Amino acid sequence: MTSPTKGHTVPNATVRIRVRMTARPIDEPNRVSSQLELLFDLTFVIAIAAVTEQFAHTIADGHGGDGLLPFLQVFFAIWWAWMNFTWFASSYDTDDVTYRILTMVQMAGVLLLAAGVPAAADHGDYLMVTSGYLVMRLGLISLWLRAGIEDPESRSTPFRYAFGIGVLQLGWFGRLYLADNGASDTVLLTAFVVLAILELSVPLWAERPRATHWHPHHIAERYGLFTIILLGEAVLASSNAVRRAVEETEVSAELIAVAACGLVILFALWWLYFLRPAGPRLEERRDRSYRWGYGHYGIFASLAALGAGLEVVVEQTSHDLQISPTAASYSVAVPTACFVALLWAVHRIISEPSRIHLGTSFAGVVILLLLPLATPQLGSVADLVLIAATCVALVAVASWDESVKQSGPKASSASTE
Repeated sequence: MTSPTKGHTVPNATVRIRVRMTARPIDEPNRVSSQLELLFDLTFVIAIAAVTEQFAHTIADGHGGDGLLPFLQVFFAIWWAWMNFTWFASSYDTDDVTYRILTMVQMAGVLLLAAGVPAAADHGDYLMVTSGYLVMRLGLISLWLRAGIEDPESRSTPFRYAFGIGVLQLGWFGRLYLADNGASDTVLLTAFVVLAILELSVPLWAERPRATHWHPHHIAERYGLFTIILLGEAVLASSNAVRRAVEETEVSAELIAVAACGLVILFALWWLYFLRPAGPRLEERRDRSYRWGYGHYGIFASLAALGAGLEVVVEQTSHDLQISPTAASYSVAVPTACFVALLWAVHRIISEPSRIHLGTSFAGVVILLLLPLATPQLGSVADLVLIAATCVALVAVASWDESVKQSGPKASSASTE
């Protein structure tokens, strides 16, 4: 379809009524996220905002440790549902009516899950979260069944996916039954860990007969977009806290400094993540994609937790919270340190060397974790300034290392000539 005014091709401008679902080429040129995928991501904004806000309230009330496991469990459901659809779409996106409707069913499940986050965090009631997760999985199971029926060359793989995902839904409702009948926290946690491991194992088992045709550059773009969503959620969380503080008190230099430092931290983490494209590395090392993709759970959870921590630090400038300034500083420092460490570890899987040098990453993590100890002497604002400065220093060192790597081969070839 060509635009009459600009004379260029408009992708996905029309919906195909019904096409046969077959695997897309892994070397398809100019493969980018579709408008439907972007809409799909928007529904996850709501779910991430809900779990981040709830975790921030838990930290502010002095129960951050107790709220960590519910946060990680709910975030696992969000991340895993997003990840499963992302890799499916990279292989089988047909963008016809059936595909769009089943994708929208999954979006409805995301919103249902988001509505159940407060009950899960406050009362341990996972009925709404589990129901939303079930709706998402039913939509994905339907897509896998369709792929198995219409793509006979790789039929066993889609059918394995559909079977594995379907059986595990029975397990999740079994866990919900245990919770409703007074099972201990230890039993429920054990059940969650077992089910989560089985969920992670489904792709490994399903793709044994034949691997799916995911597109490396498309996957790298999708992960980058989800990273931006999480950074945006952190900006939203801190800005909402600033707005509430301004409504209740006057604007102060302390509040401005905290908000500015929060932005600097987020900008720095964005810079580190996008320092080097992942697409070419995934293309070269397709066999390492599982570890790279699964490792992003920690990266994404760290960014979501950072959003909660920044909201807590902003709240502390205008309210007397039930946590100490040191604990509030750690609510920012710990997820930031986790992000830096995991960024090195995850991208080391597909890139040698990683985006951040091991020594740089290790030094940054140590400094970030030690800085909150100085909060009683320096104050929370000064400590946040130092955390932001550390992130900026990490960007500077990593960018310098990257420039040296890029100029090294050119310099050596020039000297040879």
